[in-house]
Amino acid sequence: MSPGQARVIDPILSNVAQGYRDPGFVGHNLFPSVPVQVSGGQVIEFGAEDFKLYNARRAPGSNTKRVEFGYLGKQYSLFNESLEGKVPDEISRDAARVPGINLGTRAVNKVMKILRRSLEVEQAGVALNATNYDANHKLALSGVTKWTASTGTPLPDIEDGKEAIRASIGIRPNVLLCSAVGFNALRYHASVVDKFKYTTPDSITEEMLARLLRLDRVVVGESIYYDETAAANKDIWGNNAVLAYVALGSMDQEEPSYGYTYTMEGHPMVEEPYRDRNAKSWIYPVTYERKPVLSGMAAAFLFQNPA
Repeated sequence: MSPGQARVIDPILSNVAQGYRDPGFVGHNLFPSVPVQVSGGQVIEFGAEDFKLYNARRAPGSNTKRVEFGYLGKQYSLFNESLEGKVPDEISRDAARVPGINLGTRAVNKVMKILRRSLEVEQAGVALNATNYDANHKLALSGVTKWTASTGTPLPDIEDGKEAIRASIGIRPNVLLCSAVGFNALRYHASVVDKFKYTTPDSITEEMLARLLRLDRVVVGESIYYDETAAANKDIWGNNAVLAYVALGSMDQEEPSYGYTYTMEGHPMVEEPYRDRNAKSWIYPVTYERKPVLSGMAAAFLFQNPA
């Protein structure tokens, strides 16, 4: 029997872990989760061949041509992350019994917050790596071109990015992910404020910008992490913005998209809690096997240093 087979899964708490949401984490908007059955293999990628013209005509009696969607690209290997949540006897009414579902849920959610922050950092690391983009799909802003400068041109910049993606994949992007400082630079730019001056006195929101830019979503990455080396908090999404076409809601890795988070089927999962007498606590093991991957780099455009 393998270790995986020996595990006894808690289905209720596994549902809690799989349903965990934190509005501060936005990486899933670029890398939606899709299930995989193996922990390693090749990423299904998409390129220009998905938009080529096929000659589908056939002569009587001849074979019918077959087409395939996507191709096997770079290797991937899921990261297996696992942590245990703890419920000390001091906060459990009856230490001899497994704590109630509320205490178990709290323990699992605390673990999931840590695991999701780790995933968010990985997703940002992939999306913000400029070497992953060709010269036609990135723009480094500086000085008078920053969106914080009165001479900056955020709306034309974003339109140019949308056109670069459409020219590459035939589909316009539908998601703009901004870092916190990038979002403020965009929404407070005079050219953007001017668009709303006769319609509303309210602050400009993500939804208003999405309508202005004709996108499905504008999301803001506001989460931070503590960098032990620098002994300081850091913005996970730094000073950047990413425009992308993402197959929102897709559960199929064969659907063309900028990226996915390949996730082991059934993960994150929670094993049944066990008693640690030495720690005088009940322990909740959580395992999350997943990895963010790029499946169509030409489906995105990176803006660096907008603020």
